[in-house]
Amino acid sequence: MTTGMTMDLDKPRDECGLVAVSGSGAAAELAFLGLYALQHRGQESAGIVTVDEKGAPRSHKGMGLVADIFDDATLKGLEGSLAVGHVRYSTAGRSDLRNAQPMLVEYQDQPLMLAHNGNLTNAQELRDRLSREGSIFQTDSDSEAIIHLIARSRRQDHDQKVDDALSQAVGAFSVVVAIGDTIYAARDSRGFRPLVLGRLGEAVIVASETCALDIIGAAYLRDVRPGEVLKIRDGHIEELRPLPPAEPSACLFELVYFARPDSRVWGCSVDSARRKFGRQLAIEHPTEADCVFAVPDSSNSAALGFSETSGVPFEFALIRNHYVGRTFIHPTQAGRDFKVRVKYNPVRETVEGKRCVVVDDSLVRGTTSRGLVTMLREAGAAEVHFRVASPPVRFPCYYGIDMPTREELIGANHTVEEIREHLGVDSLGYLSMEGMHAAVANHGPFCDACWSGDYAAPLVDLMRRKEMQST
Repeated sequence: MTTGMTMDLDKPRDECGLVAVSGSGAAAELAFLGLYALQHRGQESAGIVTVDEKGAPRSHKGMGLVADIFDDATLKGLEGSLAVGHVRYSTAGRSDLRNAQPMLVEYQDQPLMLAHNGNLTNAQELRDRLSREGSIFQTDSDSEAIIHLIARSRRQDHDQKVDDALSQAVGAFSVVVAIGDTIYAARDSRGFRPLVLGRLGEAVIVASETCALDIIGAAYLRDVRPGEVLKIRDGHIEELRPLPPAEPSACLFELVYFARPDSRVWGCSVDSARRKFGRQLAIEHPTEADCVFAVPDSSNSAALGFSETSGVPFEFALIRNHYVGRTFIHPTQAGRDFKVRVKYNPVRETVEGKRCVVVDDSLVRGTTSRGLVTMLREAGAAEVHFRVASPPVRFPCYYGIDMPTREELIGANHTVEEIREHLGVDSLGYLSMEGMHAAVANHGPFCDACWSGDYAAPLVDLMRRKEMQST
């Protein structure tokens, strides 16, 4: 995933990024900047909800990019010292404005807001039960179930109601819930998705990644711990009863692909982790070559690591167009490589007559990679050696990453040699599972289900569907 304005549609996508601000008169502006830094986590929709001094909510949402949805006038209208913001790429629910977050409802004469990153693996089970009990759903997003669980809880106060709701959720969630002037921030007990705490003066900031803290000059305090539930009001933080414990299982794909390289995720520098992946990749799959370069931008760090260990000079041989929108006219006569050619172009002078090592962070469907190889051959590359800084992706994700079905995953259905032939490269090497884990062992344990098929949290809805199909 790029750190700029575009997203590689041949890669898996993460559902969203979120930010919350408590105790600042400029809450909306801070939330806007935080979302701007988190744009790479979702480019489908964005929204900010604030609560003004009278306790009334102010909301603005739209489809598209953060900078296109919000302007000075809009932000000035979002008054209040509490703000919750969200950028979305759908992994559950259709792509339309009604599914844009933060979700906002009136609850006991107070605004209730929710922003969620992840995927509930028992969402359909919850919706079915809640619907039978009288709940009426306004969206088809799994996140809405949490709102209904809070509203229908028979516990005494808001703290207990939030605890009751989150205790019934299975799967992955880093979530911010705001009721009135109080924010609740929590992660599921396995800690699949990231969430960090920061402080700016008297204000407390909650965000998906540390890059959202950096852009506003906030100091990083710590990660929200797996299973932790925090209550934040007027800049004060209180730890509530944690969720039932489980073995931590942070998403390793965050370090491989999703998070920005200037962020720290799981207490680990993303750039440092990716360089380590690249160094190990060079050890496991060396080759004689004249240059090494990345598939920009998420693979830059891994390619630098590969170069450092192998001694093969690092070059900028592929240029990415960061101004490509998510939709554009696709002329049929342009051929099937058109999407790749719009996004990338090789530097002919760098690759012509050269033995090239191309480093990518992951290989999912393989369509983009095959198109890139074709372009490099046309630019005169003498040899193309493809290196992947993670193992073959063989299984879909059910914890908040929009991964293709297993039938679409090239690594699930073909051997490495078959994939090499499909890509049209001289050699192909993947980072081993052991090498990937060893590179970041001090920051685990990790979820590696998309590579191993070892799913940590129960896949409740999937198992229900299979049972129904078998009867």
